[in-house]
Amino acid sequence: MNIIGKVHEIGKTQQVNDTFKKRDLILEVAENPTYPEYIKFDTIQDKTALLDGLKVGNTIDVAFNLRGRAWTNKEGVVSYFNSLVAWKVTESIEVARAVVIDSDPVNDLPF
Repeated sequence: MNIIGKVHEIGKTQQVNDTFKKRDLILEVAENPTYPEYIKFDTIQDKTALLDGLKVGNTIDVAFNLRGRAWTNKEGVVSYFNSLVAWKVTESIEVARAVVIDSDPVNDLPF
Protein backbone atom coordinates (compact mmCIF):
# COMPACT_ATOMS: atom_id res chain seq x y z
CA MET A 1 0.00 0.00 0.00
CA ASN A 2 1.06 3.60 -0.56
CA ILE A 3 0.03 6.94 0.89
CA ILE A 4 1.09 10.50 0.06
CA GLY A 5 1.39 13.18 2.71
CA LYS A 6 3.61 15.78 4.35
CA VAL A 7 6.31 14.93 6.88
CA HIS A 8 5.10 16.21 10.25
CA GLU A 9 7.69 14.65 12.54
CA ILE A 10 10.73 12.38 12.28
CA GLY A 11 11.70 10.39 15.36
CA LYS A 12 15.15 9.47 16.54
CA THR A 13 16.45 5.97 15.99
CA GLN A 14 15.78 3.81 19.05
CA GLN A 15 18.01 0.82 19.74
CA VAL A 16 15.41 -1.46 21.38
CA ASN A 17 17.89 -4.29 22.07
CA ASP A 18 21.16 -5.61 20.65
CA THR A 19 19.54 -6.81 17.44
CA PHE A 20 16.53 -4.53 16.91
CA LYS A 21 16.18 -0.84 16.13
CA LYS A 22 13.24 1.30 15.02
CA ARG A 23 12.34 4.87 14.08
CA ASP A 24 8.99 6.64 13.79
CA LEU A 25 7.63 8.85 11.03
CA ILE A 26 4.51 10.96 11.49
CA LEU A 27 2.82 11.84 8.21
CA GLU A 28 0.17 14.54 7.85
CA VAL A 29 -2.52 13.64 5.33
CA ALA A 30 -5.22 16.11 4.47
CA GLU A 31 -8.04 14.69 2.43
CA ASN A 32 -10.00 17.50 4.10
CA PRO A 33 -7.50 20.32 4.84
CA THR A 34 -9.68 21.60 7.70
CA TYR A 35 -9.18 18.31 9.56
CA PRO A 36 -5.74 16.86 8.76
CA GLU A 37 -4.90 13.43 10.11
CA TYR A 38 -1.56 12.36 11.54
CA ILE A 39 -0.50 8.82 10.75
CA LYS A 40 2.39 7.07 12.51
CA PHE A 41 4.65 4.74 10.55
CA ASP A 42 7.42 2.55 11.91
CA THR A 43 10.69 1.91 10.14
CA ILE A 44 12.75 -1.00 11.41
CA GLN A 45 16.32 -2.26 11.14
CA ASP A 46 18.11 -0.95 8.00
CA LYS A 47 14.95 0.87 6.84
CA THR A 48 15.47 3.46 9.63
CA ALA A 49 17.96 5.10 7.24
CA LEU A 50 15.10 5.91 4.82
CA LEU A 51 14.25 8.89 7.02
CA ASP A 52 17.76 10.39 7.11
CA GLY A 53 17.33 12.83 4.20
CA LEU A 54 13.79 13.92 5.02
CA LYS A 55 12.77 17.31 6.38
CA VAL A 56 9.56 18.37 8.09
CA GLY A 57 7.20 19.71 5.42
CA ASN A 58 8.47 17.47 2.59
CA THR A 59 5.70 15.82 0.57
CA ILE A 60 6.48 12.13 0.32
CA ASP A 61 5.04 8.86 -0.92
CA VAL A 62 5.31 6.08 1.67
CA ALA A 63 5.07 2.42 0.70
CA PHE A 64 4.11 0.35 3.72
CA ASN A 65 2.81 -2.96 5.02
CA LEU A 66 -0.06 -3.24 7.46
CA ARG A 67 0.82 -5.64 10.28
CA GLY A 68 -1.24 -6.92 13.18
CA ARG A 69 -0.50 -9.10 16.18
CA ALA A 70 -2.07 -10.43 19.34
CA TRP A 71 -0.63 -10.09 22.85
CA THR A 72 -1.83 -11.91 25.95
CA ASN A 73 -1.23 -10.26 29.33
CA LYS A 74 -0.57 -12.04 32.66
CA GLU A 75 -4.30 -12.34 33.35
CA GLY A 76 -4.90 -14.05 30.01
CA VAL A 77 -6.60 -11.05 28.36
CA VAL A 78 -5.79 -10.81 24.66
CA SER A 79 -5.18 -7.40 23.06
CA TYR A 80 -4.62 -6.72 19.37
CA PHE A 81 -2.21 -4.21 17.87
CA ASN A 82 -1.75 -2.85 14.36
CA SER A 83 1.31 -1.18 12.91
CA LEU A 84 2.18 0.46 9.62
CA VAL A 85 5.70 -0.53 8.64
CA ALA A 86 7.28 1.69 5.96
CA TRP A 87 9.67 0.02 3.56
CA LYS A 88 10.09 2.69 0.87
CA VAL A 89 9.94 6.49 0.99
CA THR A 90 10.15 8.75 -2.07
CA GLU A 91 9.64 12.46 -2.52
CA SER A 92 6.40 13.36 -4.26
CA ILE A 93 5.24 16.41 -6.17
CA GLU A 94 1.57 15.63 -5.51
CA VAL A 95 -0.43 17.72 -3.10
CA ALA A 96 -0.39 16.20 0.38
CA ARG A 97 -3.69 14.38 0.51
CA ALA A 98 -4.79 10.98 1.65
CA VAL A 99 -4.19 8.62 -1.23
CA VAL A 100 -4.07 4.96 -0.33
CA ILE A 101 -3.27 2.59 -3.15
CA ASP A 102 -3.69 -1.15 -2.72
CA SER A 103 -0.77 -2.64 -4.59
CA ASP A 104 -2.35 -6.12 -4.62
CA PRO A 105 -5.45 -6.13 -6.86
CA VAL A 106 -5.98 -9.84 -6.17
CA ASN A 107 -6.92 -8.97 -2.58
CA ASP A 108 -9.32 -6.18 -3.63
CA LEU A 109 -12.33 -7.50 -1.73
CA PRO A 110 -15.68 -5.69 -1.91
CA PHE A 111 -16.03 -5.53 1.91
